[in-house]
Parts: sequence; C-alpha cells; structure tokens
Amino acid sequence: MELSITLDDPRKAGLLFGPNDRNLRQIRQALEVQIYARQGQVHLAGPAASVSRAAAVIEHLQRALRHERPLTPELVGEAIGETGIRAEPGTTDVLDVYVAGQMVKAKTPGQKRYIEAVQTHDLVFCTGPAGTGKTYLAVALAVHMLKHQQARRLVLVRPAVEAGEKLGFLPGDMQAKVNPYLRPLFDALHDMMDYDQIRRFMVNDLIEVIPLAFMRGRTLNDSVIILDEAQNTTASQMLMFLTRMGHGSKMIVTGDDSQVDLPPDTVSGLLDANCRLKGMKGLSFVRLDKVDIVRHRLVQSIVLAYEKDRAVDAGPKDAEE
Repeated sequence: MELSITLDDPRKAGLLFGPNDRNLRQIRQALEVQIYARQGQVHLAGPAASVSRAAAVIEHLQRALRHERPLTPELVGEAIGETGIRAEPGTTDVLDVYVAGQMVKAKTPGQKRYIEAVQTHDLVFCTGPAGTGKTYLAVALAVHMLKHQQARRLVLVRPAVEAGEKLGFLPGDMQAKVNPYLRPLFDALHDMMDYDQIRRFMVNDLIEVIPLAFMRGRTLNDSVIILDEAQNTTASQMLMFLTRMGHGSKMIVTGDDSQVDLPPDTVSGLLDANCRLKGMKGLSFVRLDKVDIVRHRLVQSIVLAYEKDRAVDAGPKDAEE
C-alpha cells in the first residue's frame, strides 16, 4: 500500500521531521514502512496496516505542532504506541482511497462502530439522521476494498423516489433520467477518485451506479453492494435487493428512517427489515445519532429542532389514542 500525505504547513516540515529526519527514522524503524518527504508531502509505502498506523502517527504529530508542542522522541514514541493500542486485528478506522493524500477515517465513536461492523460482517444496516456519514463512509469502505483487491466490483444502488416533489418529465435517455437520483453517490465517489478514473472503472464494469429497479434478477459475487436511501424501498424491493448477494460479497444498506418519502399506507422496507432480521447471525445493525453528525455545525442544530417539533406533534395524538 502507498499513501501520500500533504503537510498542513510545509514551513514546519523541519520541526515535523526532526533534526536530520530523526522523527521519520523513528517511525520507519518502529512500523517497518518506507517513508520519505518531497515537496510538502510525506510518502508512505508498506503493508496496509503499517501504512495506516504511520499515517495516524503523522497526523498526531501535526496536531501536536498546531498546539506548539515540541516533538521529542518520547512524544513520537507515545504517538506510535497509541496507534498500536487503537488498532484491532483485521480492522482499521483509516480508509485508503484513490485520491493521493486523501484518507477517510471515523470522526465519532458511532462512525468507528459502523466501519468495524462492515469489516466484520457481510451485511450491515446503518440508520441515522442526515449528516452522519452513512453514505460517505459506505462508499469509502467500498473504494478501500476495491483498491486493496478485497472486492472485484462496486455496485451503488438507490431507489428512484421523489422527495415529496413532482419532477415531471425529464428529457434524455434512461441514464439522464435517473442521474438526479444517483447524484449523491457520484458526489461521494468524486471525493475519492478522479473523474477519469471513475469513468474508466465504469466503462470496465468495475463500478456501477444504478437505480434499484435494475437489480432484479441479478446475482453479484465478489462485490461491495451499497443500497442508499433504503427507507424509500418497499418490503418487496428490500427482499429483492438482499437476495442479490452472491459469494464473497458484502452489502451495506443505509437510510434515514425519519425521512420516508413513500405513500402513507406503504411500509418502508428498511423498517420492515429491521423488525424481521434483527438478531439474525452474520449481519449487523448500526444506529448513528445526532452526536455523529459531521457536516456543518448548523446541521446538528437543525436536526434537533425538527426532532422537537415531531415530538410535540406526536404528543397530542398519542394522548388521544
């Protein structure tokens, strides 16, 4: 595995690397990685787990510099030791994607549980409010597995359900018509791969971004399959999707059960699956909460405000019943 990290402040490179690159040598010897610096970047190469740990150490040291702490050999040693304590066999919360210097990692304990669940289970359901990273982390996990040859294909799926609006007639071919529904998945991909690479992978059928209806009748082996906005599936659609899983595949199902856009008399496939499959061995349900929101700070306040309104609206109805 190879990884390039762009320095926060290239002017502090001498402090980061230490006298005669002492800190880099200490990391190299402790973690058995190749490490060298060039043009404001640190380049790492070696086993994936070691590179991930080395990247975490570099991040720790840059954080210490921002707080004007001296980077002594003792502090570097502590940083190396802490990455060993956090690391667990077979799992890592640092995801390596294709964009040079780009690392995706858990920012909250809930997100870390989510990543660990995907790494240790073949089927994971993740629910939670907007901004908790459900889709973004799922795509990052899939791209990480694709890059490290842990999967042959990446299939991103979304139901084509309008969010309370009638979009009317959309011009163009089928791909143009469904593109607005799939745009959030492309947005996440573009953060982790450049445009030409995404186009090349799609041409070679390594990446597929499709509406849920196109999944019928298929069996997907050695793939990572992500169903986004799963709260807008029906129970029969959810059953159809889940039974597409083939040998050597992982499935990640994400959704926000507070934003169901189905007709009032239609049961959400996500809620139905939660009731039917809860407790089944081999799969995991992860619930992210408002404390896991990592978008703009206002998003958490907005979610809280709407939760209060829903609680007030539900109160009198419950009392009448």
